[in-house]
Amino acid sequence: MSVGQAVPMIDAVERVTGRIRFSQDVRVLGMLHAAAVRSVVPHGRIVRIDTAAALQVPGVVAVVTGEDLRRLPGLRPVYGPQIEDQPVVALDRVRYVGDIVALVAAETPRAAQEAAALVAVEYEELPAVFDPLEALEPGAPLLHELEPERPHEGTALYFGIRPQFGTNCCNLFRIRRGEVARGFAEADLVIEETFRTPAIQHVAMEPHAALALWEDGRLTVWSGTQTPFNTRQILAAIFGLPVERVRVIVPPMGGSYGCKVFPRIEPQAALLAYVTGRPVKFVLRRDEEFVTLTRHATVVTIRLGLKRDGRITAKEVRAYWNTGAYADCGPDVARKGGFGIVGPYRIPNVAVDSRCVYTNLPPAGAFRGYAVTQAAWASESMMDIAADALGLDPLEFRLRNLLRDGETFATGETLHDVHFAECLELAAAAIGWEGPLRRELGDGRVRAKGLAVVMKGMTTPSRSEAKVGVDRSGRVSVYSSTVELGQGARTVLAQLAAEVLGVPYQEVRVVDPDTARTPFDNRTTSSRSTYMMGNAVRQAALALRERLLRIAAERLEVEPADLELADGSVRVAGAPAAAIGFGVLVEASGQEELVELGEFHNQGGLDPDTGQGIASSHWHQGAGAVEIEVDSRTGKVTILHAHASVYAGQVVNRLTAELQNLGNIVFGVGSALFEELVYDRGQLVNPNLSDYLIPSFLDLPERMTHDLLERPGAEVHGLGETALPVIPAAVGNAVARAIGARVTELPLTPERVLRAIRARGGERG
Repeated sequence: MSVGQAVPMIDAVERVTGRIRFSQDVRVLGMLHAAAVRSVVPHGRIVRIDTAAALQVPGVVAVVTGEDLRRLPGLRPVYGPQIEDQPVVALDRVRYVGDIVALVAAETPRAAQEAAALVAVEYEELPAVFDPLEALEPGAPLLHELEPERPHEGTALYFGIRPQFGTNCCNLFRIRRGEVARGFAEADLVIEETFRTPAIQHVAMEPHAALALWEDGRLTVWSGTQTPFNTRQILAAIFGLPVERVRVIVPPMGGSYGCKVFPRIEPQAALLAYVTGRPVKFVLRRDEEFVTLTRHATVVTIRLGLKRDGRITAKEVRAYWNTGAYADCGPDVARKGGFGIVGPYRIPNVAVDSRCVYTNLPPAGAFRGYAVTQAAWASESMMDIAADALGLDPLEFRLRNLLRDGETFATGETLHDVHFAECLELAAAAIGWEGPLRRELGDGRVRAKGLAVVMKGMTTPSRSEAKVGVDRSGRVSVYSSTVELGQGARTVLAQLAAEVLGVPYQEVRVVDPDTARTPFDNRTTSSRSTYMMGNAVRQAALALRERLLRIAAERLEVEPADLELADGSVRVAGAPAAAIGFGVLVEASGQEELVELGEFHNQGGLDPDTGQGIASSHWHQGAGAVEIEVDSRTGKVTILHAHASVYAGQVVNRLTAELQNLGNIVFGVGSALFEELVYDRGQLVNPNLSDYLIPSFLDLPERMTHDLLERPGAEVHGLGETALPVIPAAVGNAVARAIGARVTELPLTPERVLRAIRARGGERG
């Protein structure tokens, strides 16, 4: 069968011929088009909104402001997945440049955009804050007034949250393991450094797109969302509906990388449809994408205690995650970054304070790598700094401290199926670590090598359900709410069902997520789908298999154990002529379709005050190594070879697994060398793909190689993000080795590299 093989995606032909249809392509009769009026100040009170000119534009049906929201009975105008802090439309003040102040619905996109440009807004500007450290200073302007006695928790919150009331910190996650003070007292050497990463943009090919339709008091939304059930729940809360009266349908998506995890434009489309009584479609422009969601900018200070023999005695971390004007999933990013920043190391004494902080910048949320890229940049840079301080080889230093099977992580959980050292050694070998780590080529050019290792958790606890059915035509269907983002999820689920039922995977139909048809799934995030949903599909397929065997056994007058499934039929083992097709068995049952349900869940959770518990039911493990060249005259960094070694456990589809590793390397190159959102007093100055740099094919390493480590009998491990976080850290370590100076802020632009060279006191090489 196909499991473990490199097989094409089931929708490959649709994709390459342009026949696949995304949310942006959905149309219904009589639909209107939406446009947003956005704030031009980073923080201010709304004094007056004049919509008269906008309403005169031909084709305009409605202009909705915060005042209109107050007049709608039963409407809850504020939402948020983890903290309910974001208004559907600004009610009394705006909190960042790009905040939605009003919404327009019109017969055409052009009319909607023209009208939006004519809405006049008068503001009383308020003090603004953009840096997370400044936002926590006494007297800093507060973005939200969270109070202990007022409900603040969103419906997608699955962990303990600790807002620091009266401040801009919307969550403080802590780890306390051992006695850090004693660990530092026992150390022979204590080092400290601060690292920064910028906000960056997801740049998914398909923009945010949603279409909302009200019929008989029921709301249907077509949307490119990674969380159909969370979106349904949030929309139901906004409009005061039972969740059963909200339906979310998710076509295949043209990429997301985290920007479409939680509702971004669905509430706004639904509001306009509610007000106008007509379907409304809302599609963002590319410049709007840049102010809708970003990756968290960070400031991380790490203090390490070291023994001369290479042991780590203590680690203390202060991490600040700039979540922008609204929390979104920032509280969870700070939590997962908080335990991710410890790294996969044996450290007896650990103290982490990880803060999610409001500022007057666009909201930050999920991004591929989910906090671990920023965490690894700081943690793995610090490991090289420590190795240098001790005079140890960075590979050897890591191998002395890496966790092994059966050892305990800083959260108190015991790790199993551990392969950090194996991944790291493979990555180092791939780039020739045993050779010179630094070579001067002349003309100011220097080549050097660097490496990094990472552990990434998976959403824990969580739950996935799936149905697998067969109808009278003999067609097998998988009903799953896992979203097809372009990662090949539909193909993998088809393979797993086909393997159990003995049919070609290409003949399995995978139904797109639809909260009225497909069963519950937490979300398509965290590289969890092949493991979580895959197990649910397999359980459902096994239950269906047993049902088909029982029905066939009665008709063939044999025991179920004497039967086998093959080619869409049940047959007597060793006597293929004695077979009954699936469709015949369904017809004999008197039903149109035989359907079975499978469910899979994992358990765990952490104490938010101590960080003790189970952070992840299993860990995604990987390492990366690079060889780079630095031109010390210009500061330009060129990646010659990038290698990623990732523990896969068991590969379901080798083709899509390899593409995930390679795609992660490309993302890592962008984060390492190019990507950075630049703000001037809250105003984004590079909101387009001319000024915001992402890697082109010419910027990619000459060689991109990877390993997929497997183990017989192992669980499937997610691959969608693991190889990304190691690349920027490995590049940073190689650059430091090349120039003899440490750049502590991403990206590693020529300007930053040159500044580091000059600050060192003279060129080297």
